[in-house]
Amino acid sequence: MEIIRSNFKINLPKVYQAIEEADFFAIDGEFSGISDGPSVTALTSGFDTPEERYQKLKKHSMDFLLFQFGLCAFKYDHANSKHVTKSFNFYVFPKPFSRSSPDVKFVCQSSSIDFLASQGFDFNKVFCSGIPYLNQEEERQLREQFDEKRSQANGAGALTKCPVTIPEDQKKFIDQVIEKIEGFLQREEKRTLELNPCTGFQRKLIYQTLSWKYPKGIHVETLETDKKERHIVISKVDEEERKRREQEKYAKEQEELNDAVGFSRVIHAIANSGKLVVGHNMLLDVMHTIHQFYCPLPVDLNEFKEMTTCVFPRLLDTKLMASTQPFKDIINNTSLAELEKRLKETPFDPPKVESAEGFPSYDTASEQLHEAGYDAYITGLCFISMANYLGSLLSPPKTCVSARSKLIEPFFNKLFLMRVMDIPYLNLEGPDLQPKRDHVLHVTFPKEWKTSDLYQLFSAFGNIQISWIDDTSAFVSLSQPEQVQIAVNTSKYAESYRIQTYAEYVGKKQESKQVKRKWTEDSWKEVDRKRPHVPGPCYHTNRHTRREHQIPFITDGCEPPCGCWQLNSGPLEEQSAL
Repeated sequence: MEIIRSNFKINLPKVYQAIEEADFFAIDGEFSGISDGPSVTALTSGFDTPEERYQKLKKHSMDFLLFQFGLCAFKYDHANSKHVTKSFNFYVFPKPFSRSSPDVKFVCQSSSIDFLASQGFDFNKVFCSGIPYLNQEEERQLREQFDEKRSQANGAGALTKCPVTIPEDQKKFIDQVIEKIEGFLQREEKRTLELNPCTGFQRKLIYQTLSWKYPKGIHVETLETDKKERHIVISKVDEEERKRREQEKYAKEQEELNDAVGFSRVIHAIANSGKLVVGHNMLLDVMHTIHQFYCPLPVDLNEFKEMTTCVFPRLLDTKLMASTQPFKDIINNTSLAELEKRLKETPFDPPKVESAEGFPSYDTASEQLHEAGYDAYITGLCFISMANYLGSLLSPPKTCVSARSKLIEPFFNKLFLMRVMDIPYLNLEGPDLQPKRDHVLHVTFPKEWKTSDLYQLFSAFGNIQISWIDDTSAFVSLSQPEQVQIAVNTSKYAESYRIQTYAEYVGKKQESKQVKRKWTEDSWKEVDRKRPHVPGPCYHTNRHTRREHQIPFITDGCEPPCGCWQLNSGPLEEQSAL
């Protein structure tokens, strides 16, 4: 079901009902870009730590806009042994609903826009008909502004007790307004008076002056013309009528503010349900969803983890699931489109799925890829197929595995890390893996160097893997850790490049962070006379201890080599969900 600004309010009860009835949800997002600086290759370096990956995405991806959000609610019909779906495709855009609402700035990436256009994406529906939204802080500020304006308009507090101080340059203007109102009040046949458009400051002076001078007998409100000009309208009313109009105005303002909160209400409903949320390669989807509809992302990764599990208590990434035992040996390509096709074949059993009455159905044969609603739908199908496959391995086999089953808990709250060679996922509920990386070198070199230059430099060391960091540095992993020191020694007298071990690279980076932290905490105190310092952010040290974890490599059909692993899930057995 396509949802835009014009039909959002009328369909919101259907969305709420789908969320309330669902066993689980699948989500997907489409963005205006991915990286505002580094190339995607540099943004997703093969030897990023989870902290580094989070910081990169936070710095270089959050100024883009999530402008299409797909939600598919799945409910299992036990009587007919089928899943019933309700799919929604939301177009989202932060249209300011008033002059006091946030005027959001965002960026676009030409390659992303070109790609979506080639897929038939309708940008007019985003910019002309997108559903507005506010995050929680923006909503709080606007509600406070409304309350303050209402108090001023009603003549609250000190405004009714003493005359208002009028600036000298506005006295003539206010005197003219009072003169018009006096004449208006003396003409019994005239019930309303429209003042000429004026500035916001002048309107505030008028409100304050009239609330003191005419505490009863009139009603004052601001209206907007078709040309967006704002002017004051004064009406003659008795006290009962004035209160009724004020109540109507307040109700209208609250409705407008709720409309401004807009799509965020959907995200709040999903979060409040506490149900399983499924996505495919969903780290960016989760980061954008929290950043756009809740609050700006925290600086610290551990704070992000806590915030995420607070908003979404249970997340499951189907890309991670498909790349993990027992699936990794029978699934060669984990891109969403190819995964959906593979899960229709033996040994998998595609689920029986039907759209709910009144909801359009998707045809997977038509491949409406990169429509967020469709991608959410097939993500949910992939999850069901893989979950049921786990059930088929039980003795006796279980044909339908619930979203609340203990069988899938090993995959909860672990988000796939794209292209990281030896850390497969970001663990939202505990310490992240910390592989040894004693076979990895950090290399710096001239900007003119290409990949071929690095292969030539390490030609004597057999098979290597290169992961670019930026234009002048890269990680190089050797097949034999005992060759690392030999490679480091070769650069001792080199003028154009430098090689250091991964441990040395990390140590120097941590030392730099410690210096920056001390500089920040001590303000402008001199902390080290031997080197220059630049004030920097205060980084929190990770309070978790980490364990080593080594994994084999596989190649995804559409992506560079990535790590695959087996989650520590224990015996494969089904337990009743609490």
